[in-house]
Amino acid sequence: MPKDIRLDNLLNQVRQCQLCSEHLPFAAKPIVQLGSNAKILIAGQAPGQKTHHKGHPFDDASGDRLRNWLGVTREQFYNPELFAILPMGFCFPGSYSSADKKSGDKPPRPECAATWRQPILKELKHVELTLLVGQYAIEWHLKRKLTVTKAVEQWQELWPEVLVMPHPSPRNNIWLKRHPEFEQLIIPKLQRRVSTLIDEKRVPNAS
Repeated sequence: MPKDIRLDNLLNQVRQCQLCSEHLPFAAKPIVQLGSNAKILIAGQAPGQKTHHKGHPFDDASGDRLRNWLGVTREQFYNPELFAILPMGFCFPGSYSSADKKSGDKPPRPECAATWRQPILKELKHVELTLLVGQYAIEWHLKRKLTVTKAVEQWQELWPEVLVMPHPSPRNNIWLKRHPEFEQLIIPKLQRRVSTLIDEKRVPNAS
């Protein structure tokens, strides 16, 4: 299948991006996964420190849980013609220190979404399912402020084109215990939807 030159050019520009390098704890290292034929878009937050060093999105415990939720293998997950992975921030933004009175990673840098998001989404013409993972992706894509809990409660309003999800980080184990319906009710529907889209991708190649 011929390459999408415009998307390839955008991807090359993203990989060379230094827009917010002065604010980052490490050298800029944008991490995205893009394929012009992808039917599933994962809109996450920003790479964590482990992901930064490994260079692959969701290559950590969060990724293991996410792949389990999706019902896919690592090979399928890292196939850009199946999954486009476009976080709100492309580089690891750093973590809060003890002096910040907060814990975890800092929010995604805003420069990424302002500069790259619309041009890239415009080239992802075959996406049929968008997964909004975490608060920042929810607010940008839905254009309104919603807690993750409230957005998940209203999941049927957007389904089957969009699904709001809590971040699969182990930090959300308490949330998942408090909301067992997410894994009991929503995840099976998600797995069936993903399986259908992946099977549809295989059909042209089989003929």
